Amino acid sequence: MKLSVDNLAVTRGGVPVLEGVSFTLEAGQALLLRGPNGIGKTTLLRTLCGLQEPLEGEISVSTETMAYGAHADGLKATLTVRENLMFWAHTYGTDNVDAALERFNLTELADRAAQNLSAGQKRRLGLARLLVTGRPIWVLDEPTVSLDTASVALFGDVIREHLAGGGMALMATHIDLGVEAEELDVAQFKAAPPKESSDFDEAFL
Repeated sequence: MKLSVDNLAVTRGGVPVLEGVSFTLEAGQALLLRGPNGIGKTTLLRTLCGLQEPLEGEISVSTETMAYGAHADGLKATLTVRENLMFWAHTYGTDNVDAALERFNLTELADRAAQNLSAGQKRRLGLARLLVTGRPIWVLDEPTVSLDTASVALFGDVIREHLAGGGMALMATHIDLGVEAEELDVAQFKAAPPKESSDFDEAFL
C-alpha cells in the first residue's frame, strides 16, 4: 500500500490555508509534519482522514485505511479503560484489547473508569485505541500531549513496531520520538491570501 497526496488544497472556516500539498508515504515509513502553530497542520490531517472535504487535489487511499488520533483523547468518561477499548475494538471489528492494554501499561488500570485517570493515563488510553483499529495508516496530531518522558519513549517503541509491521505513520509533533522519519515543512504550502473583491458599489460612498 502507498499513500499518495497530489496537489491538495485545504480550508479552515472556508478560507484556504494550504495549497499544492503533495507527498508520498509507503509501507514502513513515517512522515513528520513541521511548521509554525496555525499554519494548517491539523486542518491537513483532518482533511486526509475525511473529516472535512478538500478544496481540490487527490488522496490515493480510502479513509477506511486510516486511524486518526486528535488532540482530544476520545474517551467515554463513565466506561472503564477496558470497556473503552472494547467499544473501539467492536467498532473496528477487532479483538486485541488485552494486547493494547499490555502494550500501553494499562493492564492494572483496566477496571478504572476513564474519568478517574490522570491526564497522562487518559492519553495512553487514547493512543492504545490505535492498536485495536487494525488500520495500517496512523494519522496523529500532537500524540504526546500530557505524556511523561517514559510514556513518550513507550509510544516511540509502539510507532517503530507499527512501521516494522508494514504500517505507516503521519504525525504532527514537536517531540523527538526517536523514530526514523522524513520531514515535510507545511509552511511551503501556505495558501496565497484571498484577493480583494473589485466588485464595489460606489453608491455607498
